[in-house]
Amino acid sequence: MMAQRLVCRDCHRVLDVDDGEQCPACGSNSLTEDWAGYVVITHPEKSEIATEMEIDEPGRYALKVR
Repeated sequence: MMAQRLVCRDCHRVLDVDDGEQCPACGSNSLTEDWAGYVVITHPEKSEIATEMEIDEPGRYALKVR
């Protein structure tokens, strides 16, 4: 069974529940379970998707956050 994941509404980073109640990337407390799809960015400086999503750090990011 897949572990429950939360997403930061501010930076869209996908977090594991173990990360607590604050986004380690941006410090936001606005987390949600209501999201769809994600992309893994490994080299944001070379990625057109990362540029479009305004991502500058490697990680997992949700495509749609509600």
